Amino acid sequence: MIISRYDPHALNEAFGIDMSAIDGLGVGAGWGRVAPGVRSTGHHHDETECFVIVAGRGEFDVDGTRHPVSPGTVILFEPFESHVLENTGDSDLVFVTQYWRDPGRALASAADPRRASFGDRPVFVFSTPPTPNGDLHLGHLSGPYLGADAYVRFQRMTGAEAYHLTGSDDYQSYVAAAGLADGRTPAETAAHYSAEIAETLRLMDIPLDQYTVTSTDPEYAQKLREFFARVTASGAVRVSEAEALVDAEDGRYLYEADVSGGCPHCTASTGGNICEECGEPNLVHDLTAPVSARSGAAPRRERVSRYSLPVHAFRDTVREHHRLGRVPARLADLARRVFDRPRFDLPVTHPATWGVTPAGGEVPGQVIWVWPEMSYGFLHGIQSLGARLGRDWRAAEPRREWKIVHFFGYDNSFYHSLLYPILYKLAHPDWEPDIDYHVNEFYLLEGSKFSTSRRHAVWGKDVLGPDTVDSVRYFLASTRPEGLRTDFRRAAYEATLADTLIGTWQQWLNDLGARVAKHHAGRAPDAGNWTPEHSAFLARLGTRLAAVTGALGPEGFSLRDAAAGLTGLVEDTVRFSAAQRLQADDPAWADETRTAVALELAAARLLAHTAAPVMPRFAARLAGCLDLPDPSVWPDTVELLRPGSRITLATAVFFRPPPPAGPPA
Repeated sequence: MIISRYDPHALNEAFGIDMSAIDGLGVGAGWGRVAPGVRSTGHHHDETECFVIVAGRGEFDVDGTRHPVSPGTVILFEPFESHVLENTGDSDLVFVTQYWRDPGRALASAADPRRASFGDRPVFVFSTPPTPNGDLHLGHLSGPYLGADAYVRFQRMTGAEAYHLTGSDDYQSYVAAAGLADGRTPAETAAHYSAEIAETLRLMDIPLDQYTVTSTDPEYAQKLREFFARVTASGAVRVSEAEALVDAEDGRYLYEADVSGGCPHCTASTGGNICEECGEPNLVHDLTAPVSARSGAAPRRERVSRYSLPVHAFRDTVREHHRLGRVPARLADLARRVFDRPRFDLPVTHPATWGVTPAGGEVPGQVIWVWPEMSYGFLHGIQSLGARLGRDWRAAEPRREWKIVHFFGYDNSFYHSLLYPILYKLAHPDWEPDIDYHVNEFYLLEGSKFSTSRRHAVWGKDVLGPDTVDSVRYFLASTRPEGLRTDFRRAAYEATLADTLIGTWQQWLNDLGARVAKHHAGRAPDAGNWTPEHSAFLARLGTRLAAVTGALGPEGFSLRDAAAGLTGLVEDTVRFSAAQRLQADDPAWADETRTAVALELAAARLLAHTAAPVMPRFAARLAGCLDLPDPSVWPDTVELLRPGSRITLATAVFFRPPPPAGPPA
């Protein structure tokens, strides 16, 4: 017999609360105490865990949904299910926990898409707001915008209340620089390119639920000032004097595009404030061999008073935040490098004429830096969306149940995954933002970075149209820079279009349609007798469905894996079809032959549904050719087509070859 009694003196800190072990039960076990007003840190583990509440009252926060607990409550958590226990009473909350490893249960939980679903929570998916100093090229489109669009489409097919939000990042210093070069005011430049960007996104079949134009929104500037005032009222962000760079000839303050030099952390060539290579922020004055873009001369140093944030003081804030949502290792490593600095005081206002001035007048002639500004912009977008939908979502009162998802390029990682959680903690100390981060690397063009100044770019408008948008989306998905930089090569795109999409996908679908027309009067046959090869192929389709589901799900999201899964589905079916047609003309095997055809049609049906987030026009056309409505619900299994469905695949055109190249200019 084993008897264990609760002993408050035996407790030690663990997971932000107090714990002690219970030995000898054959499974992990322990006593736990949560003091009044305290909550455990969020965590995920592979064990199944059972809690029994012994004393006190509180709430379990499970993925944004709160569940009250009191003495006698028993709760079982499956592997990897996040949970936070908070004491909402005025006395200690005491519990007993038991936990154990079950490999089969853990594997099933890891693969179960229902575990990673967001339930009834609103899901706000942000693609990083584009800077309106130019239009969007394929390098832009391949990253945050296609990623966020496919993510939202998949979530909606699984029943989630998901929205895609972005906007025009009008107050970027790059907008003022572009206006100066074009002979326009910053406002004119922002308005011109914001409209161009919105049109390119439309051509890319990326509909937006909210597109905030920051410089023309009538409430934006004042609400931003109020947010910034909350940040400064925290006492952490203060006006302080520090070194800065100014142009040696005209004395103008230099930051971002105004100055370049060597990164003080990785030595790569970089602009002011952020290094695109290592992702680390710089303070501009610490650049090596800096050069002013205004005069081409070496800048001089001056001391300037600005609002400044002591980033180094918030290591624990960022660490706790990163344990709550999806944070790729690449971002966690960036956080480690930034917080390894003994001190890092980051200016969050800059001397400039284009932007929103902070309230109070303590830093005259300065504007709120656009990157801290963006942290408010996301909340403003949610409020604006809510106003149009009749939902009471307020930027000044963010809610715990909001699920936020960010898509951005690695060069924006510091702002999204480190700076914004700190600012939210200062402005809204009682809010724990639950944010998942999806980051992409640079997408190259023929081996080099896209560059508008060198005219080294493929603009979205140059290649997007009703007949090309799906092939472009597929190729960008299949080559998306996830984890590593990848490359757009026109020859590779044209080969993929000719060999994969036309030569394999379309050829198989046309051939399938022709066989259904010839042998089944253009109607889907019912399955007949099944062979072991048939049942094995059905299982293979189920494996492909599981793979694409995982690739588009919130935990393992990867458009490259999704595109590979779609191609694998087609290639599996083409091989199956070739083998089965060897006996297609033998009357003795007629029942088996129609089963094979029914399975091919099931594969086409599965392709129509699973391709919808990546290639929506193709998916809708394919569904129409199978006598199905536009795919709107994600399949949880492989289904045969309803016998008798009208099949019009034989002459369908899903993809077209590119027009012949014109004569050289």
